[in-house]
Amino acid sequence: MSDVLLRGGRPWRSPTVADILVRDGEIAAIDADLPVPGGAEVVDVAGRLILPGLVEAHCHLDKTLFGGDWVPHTAGDALADRIGNERRRRTELGVPDVDRITALLERMVAAGTTYVRSHTDIDPAIGLSGVEAVNAAAERLAGRVTVEQVAFPQYGILANPGTEAVLEQALAAGVGTIGGLDPAGFDRDPVRHLDVVFGLAERYGAGVDIHLHDGGTLGIWQLELIAERTKAAGLDGRVTVSHAYALGQADVATQERIAARLAEAGVAVVTAAVYDFPVPPLKKLIAAGVTVACGHDGIRDLWGPYGSGDMLERAMHVAYRSMFRRDEDIEVALTAATYGGARVLGLPAYGLAIGAPADLVVVDARTPAEAVVVHPARDLVLKAGQVVARAGTVW
Repeated sequence: MSDVLLRGGRPWRSPTVADILVRDGEIAAIDADLPVPGGAEVVDVAGRLILPGLVEAHCHLDKTLFGGDWVPHTAGDALADRIGNERRRRTELGVPDVDRITALLERMVAAGTTYVRSHTDIDPAIGLSGVEAVNAAAERLAGRVTVEQVAFPQYGILANPGTEAVLEQALAAGVGTIGGLDPAGFDRDPVRHLDVVFGLAERYGAGVDIHLHDGGTLGIWQLELIAERTKAAGLDGRVTVSHAYALGQADVATQERIAARLAEAGVAVVTAAVYDFPVPPLKKLIAAGVTVACGHDGIRDLWGPYGSGDMLERAMHVAYRSMFRRDEDIEVALTAATYGGARVLGLPAYGLAIGAPADLVVVDARTPAEAVVVHPARDLVLKAGQVVARAGTVW
């Protein structure tokens, strides 16, 4: 693997223009006017912003219709309507489809995403077909993007008999994170639901990522239960709550109290900022010490027709829904799409630092806030030191 020298760019959070030397898949040096090693490829990125590889911390690759014919959305607005619509139509539309998943991953790579966490449906009727389809698509993009899966009980655990056994099969097959879904609102028994989820996590050494759409005091109570379970299981830093709508609805005192509980337990929060659903108070969470990340949720699937696979655009939605206007606040959303996502995924080394994997994104923007708001095409994307996309096209 030959060295690559990115010449004259502006690494995010660096006070000055600097070169970045990539060697053996890692960042070997960051400094001004670095000497050119023999045989190195020199890439002129003068005036361009350099970001670490973007992290998609919450999506559903297995559900996507991306890359296929347009499918009009026919579900009602309620959660149960969308779940029912998906169960009825997924066979008709050939979900999951390896080619569509591949098309979406290619779009993500071109847009600078280097790591993806996908929540994959687990259900007795479909077995591990979604896991297998995502694995097959990820293999096609091997070396360009890293995909990890969450075994996700989209149709409930207790409400859908047989699901617990298939969740365990997924973990035994190598899926590293166990999911959950509205322990109270959907499964109607939060104690038993969390018994299953945390029991499997402890048995298989897995992480936990729970969808929590329940709002109001019911959702707040479940956040407290999850924090308690996390501490009891010793899973600090390995548990995530996705959506957490109740936090976005709560009064300031409750937000601050729950943020402190989550931080103490080591529970992260992921938001997608979709539609008009409540967005957790990102700045309050971060101030309390909670890891915050973001993702698209569904991308052109039976849950909705929206989503592009571009994490800079998603960060823009997060910033907009959070009413961020100042540059430093908009950067909070960018941090969620990068460093926050990396912490949620438990990446051992990440970022614009010597020794970190050379997962880099070069974008034509003067500031990080401009990159989020404008989200221009990515000029260059590197994964582990290899160029994987140029000018919005996968290599």
